[in-house]
Amino acid sequence: MNEKKSGESRVEGREPEARSVAAICRRLRKSHGPVEWPEQWPVLDELVATILSQNTSDKNSSAAFEELRRTFADWDAVRRAPAAKIARAIRSGGLSKQKAPRIKAILQRIHEERGALSLEFLHDMRAPEAAAWLSAFPGVGPKTAACVLLFACRKPVLPVDTHVHRVSRRLGLIGQKVDAVKAHRQLAAMVPPRLVLEFHILLIRHGRTVCLAQRPKCEACPLFDLCPEGHRRSSTPSFPSSALRHSAP
Repeated sequence: MNEKKSGESRVEGREPEARSVAAICRRLRKSHGPVEWPEQWPVLDELVATILSQNTSDKNSSAAFEELRRTFADWDAVRRAPAAKIARAIRSGGLSKQKAPRIKAILQRIHEERGALSLEFLHDMRAPEAAAWLSAFPGVGPKTAACVLLFACRKPVLPVDTHVHRVSRRLGLIGQKVDAVKAHRQLAAMVPPRLVLEFHILLIRHGRTVCLAQRPKCEACPLFDLCPEGHRRSSTPSFPSSALRHSAP
């Protein structure tokens, strides 16, 4: 009985947060347009592409992925190739000397453990187990694992990149000193599964165009009245973080 009451209390405590997430998505959708699912790739392709996207631009990582696929016939050819040759193929993506041995090691481990270079079995795993399985690979943290599960497996797992982290922090959804690992846990508990894709994509769009790292355009922000950081920056009376959770959409 106590467990049930405790569980109900936790759910009720999240309801205002869930409502505010829905309000954020509605407003950002009006400003930045609707969100649609991107093309669904094989899971292994998504994993390699996401590793290549770390600490670089989409343009550079896409070029590196395309060159990797042009250079090698298939993933087994990548697995058997010297790391130096892989690094040359992905040079345009940056950090190639770090990413190449990671990709090679991941492919080798999959081959040894599964007998084939495929991760399609992750579709059938529960999200927490699939995330843990991916996170055991070198260079795969919570964001990379979440990207693979969201985009390749269509599981409602929220990736928290630098834009999602920054915008969420400024809005007061997470604390100012919350690191990336804790941010993944806290936002996962807050964002309803049906809004995971929208929340992720819309906050990235907003972070790239309005809520910039150095000079945020607070005067043009559709979330200004919900944003404690925006009010602090604008020299108007600062709103407490609770304003976001109880504000009307």
